[in-house]
Amino acid sequence: MITLFDYQINAINQMKNGCILCGGVGSGKSLTALAYYYLQNGGDENSLVGGTYIPMDDLNIKDLYIVTTARKRDTLEWEGELSPFLLSSNSEIDIYSNHKVVIDSWNHIGKYTDVTNAFFIFDEQRVVGSGVWAKSFLKITKSNNWVLLSATPGDSWQDYIPTFIANGFYKNRTEFIMEHVIFSRFTKFPKVDRYVGTGKLIRLRNSILVNMEFKRETVAHHEDIYVTYSVEKYKEATRSRWDFYKNEPIQNASGLCYILRKIVNSDQSRQTAILEIFEKHPKVIIFYNFDYELEILKNLDYGENVEIAEWNGHKHQPIPKSKNWAYLVQYTAGCEGWNCTETDTIIFYSQNYSYKVMTQAAGRIDRLNTPFTDLYYYHLKSRSGIDLAISKSLKDKKNFNESRFVKW
Repeated sequence: MITLFDYQINAINQMKNGCILCGGVGSGKSLTALAYYYLQNGGDENSLVGGTYIPMDDLNIKDLYIVTTARKRDTLEWEGELSPFLLSSNSEIDIYSNHKVVIDSWNHIGKYTDVTNAFFIFDEQRVVGSGVWAKSFLKITKSNNWVLLSATPGDSWQDYIPTFIANGFYKNRTEFIMEHVIFSRFTKFPKVDRYVGTGKLIRLRNSILVNMEFKRETVAHHEDIYVTYSVEKYKEATRSRWDFYKNEPIQNASGLCYILRKIVNSDQSRQTAILEIFEKHPKVIIFYNFDYELEILKNLDYGENVEIAEWNGHKHQPIPKSKNWAYLVQYTAGCEGWNCTETDTIIFYSQNYSYKVMTQAAGRIDRLNTPFTDLYYYHLKSRSGIDLAISKSLKDKKNFNESRFVKW
């Protein structure tokens, strides 16, 4: 049985070929996109609100390609979303004989540039810039129906260029730049100074953006846990520009920020805070940035019968099923593309520079099907200059800029 909420039905009624379905993390974008595909291929709307499932027109159904994150592909998350529609990438399970379902990662998008007359769901915004993924995306959209799913569709107008081109609003990137972009005259490299004709850009964006408006049943409780740090080491690194860990000079602003963060993030008080939180919440997801943080987190004494699992660039372990566990997740590797309804708690051991990444990470437990009403987010931070600066950027919904923080 398929049961969609009113806000999902409203979104489907606004969707069209080439649209961006924009919904917060955990809003049910995947199911909504599949319902749109189902209707576009002869499905019955009554089936989406708890009615008897009525199959699509098997003779005219389009092949379905889902381009998603490697994690969502590997964990078979999309298979779960497909099952209410009696669809599957496994032909032995799929009830339709005259089509196929393909689920693959963005890394392999180039394999499908010759596909025609199919339906593509592009999951998670990856088509920014002018790289290989964006070029493959533009080739695919010329000969197929498609929708794009995103919780954060764009931070700047340049992020929309590929989708604007795919919708036929501009012939190419050059035409967009000539019409809307003014570059700064005072930099050695191309840097956008401002955009012009933004009224047109707003109209174009509104014409393809479908917002999923829904009221969350969960209540998010964010708490800042302030820990200490070595003020002496911090000041000395700032003054001397010397790497204590490698015993060599620091070469640039990025290197100094890394050392300052390592001084701050390695402090014993931060580790103590983790264990104190764990006493109250015996199932936690802990997000971290750097490998040295992972080593610290792995070697903490969480107590007896506590299972530790990791998701990062080295290990892809599943979420533990035991009574007490800690799931250590590296931001870049695991901020999106999976969910967990087994816990109500996330600890941010250190802050990420990206507001978008922090938002996506928090959404891992804020799902439509979570059994919890109250969700707890603990942000570990110090009152060091770099932690305060990162916090300010994130509060302003901006990314932290190292070169602006450090005068080199």
